[in-house]
Amino acid sequence: MERCTGFAPSVDENCTTLILGSMPSVKSLEENQYYAHPQNRFWKLMAIFFNTGTVPAVYEEKLAMLRKNHIALWDSIDSCVREGSLDSAICDEVANDFTVFLRQYPNIKRICFNGGKSFQCFKKYNKELLKNPQLEFYTLPSTSPANARFRLADLQEKWQEALRVHL
Repeated sequence: MERCTGFAPSVDENCTTLILGSMPSVKSLEENQYYAHPQNRFWKLMAIFFNTGTVPAVYEEKLAMLRKNHIALWDSIDSCVREGSLDSAICDEVANDFTVFLRQYPNIKRICFNGGKSFQCFKKYNKELLKNPQLEFYTLPSTSPANARFRLADLQEKWQEALRVHL
């Protein structure tokens, strides 16, 4: 197994919310795009909230849709060893440095975890940040196709509370 390395964050100085995945899927890494797997519901969900349900066709427009709504996108894990795309297969992970990141983007006050593995990894390496009273944290159901128990409508209901300030 070889080491997978994630992407740079999609962020600007106006972002107030950060959505964190765990590590991009094999398909996402191949395409060099967050949430590139066609069955992942992330972009469909974001389009419901921010673009009247229409998913932009161009990847840069998807990222711009989030930034326009003050939402940054990144992953808890910078690199890891993993066979396939399942979070359960992740091992030997190296976390991203959120202390430096949040110093660089001080307007971010809300962190939303796209699935349990994202939160687990963040918690493992950022215990002090979790104690920061100026930050809000939301652990949300994964938009991954592997999370088949949540339909799109269920995801929308759960994610809506975390993203309410942007709606």
